[in-house]
Amino acid sequence: MVTVVGVRFKKAGKIYYFDPDNIEIKLDDNVIVETARGIEFGNIVVAPKQVKEKEIVAPLKKVIRIATKEDVEIHTENKNKEEEAFNICLKKIDQHGLQMKLIDVEYTFDNNKVIFYFTADGRIDFRELVKDLASIFRTRIELRQIGVRDEAKMIGGIGPCGKTMCCSTFLGEFEPVSIKMAKEQSLSLNPTKISGICGRLMCCLKYEHETYEEIIEKIPEIGSIVSTPKGKGTVVDTNVLLESVKVKLKVDEDIEDIFIFTLDELK
Repeated sequence: MVTVVGVRFKKAGKIYYFDPDNIEIKLDDNVIVETARGIEFGNIVVAPKQVKEKEIVAPLKKVIRIATKEDVEIHTENKNKEEEAFNICLKKIDQHGLQMKLIDVEYTFDNNKVIFYFTADGRIDFRELVKDLASIFRTRIELRQIGVRDEAKMIGGIGPCGKTMCCSTFLGEFEPVSIKMAKEQSLSLNPTKISGICGRLMCCLKYEHETYEEIIEKIPEIGSIVSTPKGKGTVVDTNVLLESVKVKLKVDEDIEDIFIFTLDELK
């Protein structure tokens, strides 16, 4: 077992594990860590805990220190500079006539790199844009093309349910969502009903999917013959949420009626 802490660098971003290195770290502390991108400012969202070695990606980097007052000031200053960099990049994109939509700008904590996130329909030749930005900011420039789900996560907004979008609130990573999940939950397959702000299938279709699959395995198929407390009959409809079925039974020689039974009442 290995002791780790979980660090996030963005709100609702992916959680990365680091070695606390015998530093007394508490939940919600701000820390300085070393990453593949350089020195970064992050927030502790998972307090020190023991995990199996197979759950971590080696080599496990160490927490350098708990963020000082000066570190917090640098982080705040970087956030202010990101807004200015965003506006400058917008002007340069317009000057070069590039068909791309700028979404966000991020400074690394040590100012060694500025990352510009954008969306575009296809490949963009942004070499001249990079040269312009490098001459302005005098540091390494990275332009990173992202998808529509990442765009929605960064921008945020209100989902079809009326609440703040899951991806920008608490979802650290996107999980695959398929139309099969909507079918198994008996939802309308109208794209406008099951799509999120990003235009892709809603992430929440995944939340109850495993429970639906477990119940569906126990529910008899429509058309199958089952034994009920009122006799044998044919299943004509099912309700996964209530774990019940509608069964057509003969109540008289020429009369049939439909009754509802729970799964526990069936054989």
